[in-house]
Amino acid sequence: MNQRLRRLPWPSETGKPAYLSTDDPDSLLSRMADSVETTMLESAEDVGRLAHTLLHDAIPLTEGELRSTATRLVESVRDATHVARLRGQRLGMDEGDAEPEAPDPPNTRPHLQAVRTSPQDDPPRT
Repeated sequence: MNQRLRRLPWPSETGKPAYLSTDDPDSLLSRMADSVETTMLESAEDVGRLAHTLLHDAIPLTEGELRSTATRLVESVRDATHVARLRGQRLGMDEGDAEPEAPDPPNTRPHLQAVRTSPQDDPPRT
């Protein structure tokens, strides 16, 4: 048996990195971690696509919309970087012996909540 610890994409109850000890990549927790990582990456792609559309829209963004878009982009980059580090660790490409600082837990709020569907949805500008 060659058990390695797999760092999970969510923090422990105390906010520290959580680990799974298993040789079975098809275990329930391994599959759940894979699913969470995939969701994080897919969400980051969606946010990037939506942000691109918003930023290239003919209708200018309000300061609040721009701030919300930038916030979601930063969260998405953080999540994607977190997944990249986790996968790199599993491939044996650790960043030395030091554990990188744990990022904030993944955001569970819907991304880009301020997405407009039409100019009528915009708040009045003064």
